[in-house]
Amino acid sequence: MKIILAEKVSPATLAVFREQPDWQVLTADQVEGHLPQELADADALIVRSAVKVTAALLEHANQLRVIGRAGIGVDNIDLDAATRKGIAVMNTPGANAVAVAEHTLGLMLSLARHLARANELTKAGKWEKKSLEGTELRGKTLGIVGLGRIGMEVARRARAFGMICIAHDPFVSPEIARDNGVALHSVDEVLAAADYLSLHLALTPQTHGFVNSAAIATMKKGVRIVNCARGELIDEQALCAGIAGGQVGGAALDVFPQEPPTNSLLLKLDNVIVTPHIAGSTREAQEAVGVQIAQQVKEYLARGVIQNAVNVPSVSYEEYVEMQPFLVLAERLGAFLVQAIGTASGVREISLRYKGRIANWKTTLLRNAATMGVLHSMLAEEANLVNAATLAESRGIRIRESATEKTSGAAGDVISIALKTGDCEHSAAGTVLHGTSPRLLQFGDIDIEAPLAHDLLFLRNKDVPGVVGRVGTILGEHQVNIANFSLGRAETYQSEANHSSQQAVVVVQVDSRVPEDALAELRKIPAVTVAKAIHLG
Repeated sequence: MKIILAEKVSPATLAVFREQPDWQVLTADQVEGHLPQELADADALIVRSAVKVTAALLEHANQLRVIGRAGIGVDNIDLDAATRKGIAVMNTPGANAVAVAEHTLGLMLSLARHLARANELTKAGKWEKKSLEGTELRGKTLGIVGLGRIGMEVARRARAFGMICIAHDPFVSPEIARDNGVALHSVDEVLAAADYLSLHLALTPQTHGFVNSAAIATMKKGVRIVNCARGELIDEQALCAGIAGGQVGGAALDVFPQEPPTNSLLLKLDNVIVTPHIAGSTREAQEAVGVQIAQQVKEYLARGVIQNAVNVPSVSYEEYVEMQPFLVLAERLGAFLVQAIGTASGVREISLRYKGRIANWKTTLLRNAATMGVLHSMLAEEANLVNAATLAESRGIRIRESATEKTSGAAGDVISIALKTGDCEHSAAGTVLHGTSPRLLQFGDIDIEAPLAHDLLFLRNKDVPGVVGRVGTILGEHQVNIANFSLGRAETYQSEANHSSQQAVVVVQVDSRVPEDALAELRKIPAVTVAKAIHLG
């Protein structure tokens, strides 16, 4: 085997590969300036974030089997190009969780004890003990939004300081949280009770601008906000206003919407501590991610064991081409169902049923795609085709599957998803039409045929005259163009007298996201019971 380490790695990383005496290992110094040529006969490529693995670069990789990313982000790797060439792409999620958690606690201590200002004043020859009086973390309530690997590590360390830990994460079971000394609450309850608020969310359309003016208004006066996740989670103008008005007592930020944050107003505020996106940058974390990716790549090359893959490495390219539209369907169907029912809080079971020829496929991939759609928008960690089921299991969510080759109706291959939340069950079914178009076939017991496109408007309403026209008018007034309008309604009613109580579903494909003020108007229509904007990646 020939292994290329295209960027600097620790000696421990090199040692993992050199345990194999017949493997050739080339370091960054050895391949500098010659990476395309060296890739021609390489079996594995290890990168961090600096090397861009583009489709053009991969054209030189004639026998490359795996790309290992020492870290979690894979933005520097062309996943589609790698998949087309049958190259597995792996990353190392969670390897820097402790580093990020420790940095989070360090920022909290800095806020509590004014450490940054104390350092500056003392070095300037000022001995201002009185103005630097701080507060203790002991007895304070820490609100954690996103209780994944990093959030859980933060909670464990905060408890050692005597803090009261509460959290919101719809996919963590109360039992798992309780075992780690954390009480689960709604988002509103966490925001209202927290003395310190720590964000550990993935960036999604739903979490973008999570900390905004409305959220800040519900927080405890004097709350201190810490963000070591993604800069886009915070509306910077709203945070500035909150600090200026005294609602927010301070903030500590390691991440920003634009990096470096040269024009950020937050840099001018005294009670804001900033660091240059270094939460995960410790010697130990960097070594951990290097050793972990080396072990994963070695296992794949030596035994075919796949760990933490972010594409579809376990099928041939021909199989992938055939399966890919149904992977998209499964993911979008799961995401649609979660967003349509309005909450994933309390989901305890995901049931999947496959009908038609797809029942004989490697349904693990379909299962993980559907689970990924359910989980993806609400996790601090990225759910993917490999780790989705594991993430669900860690949050106490069961996954059940069944398959049958027998089908009914015009659709030959159908995927059905049911989510159990407490005593309720919500379901949806879909298929692929024209080879590439994912379509919704059923929502609950209502038949409806609608495209599972990127931006949708979902309505539940009483089936009475005037609803369709009013919906179209409101969308038009808000400059939202309709691409497709689909209707479905319950089939059973006994007479015209009962017609007004018949339930209906509307799915509108739109060319842009439906704004919140338009949704507010739609909800005022007397016959409308639910109006939601749905975005599918």
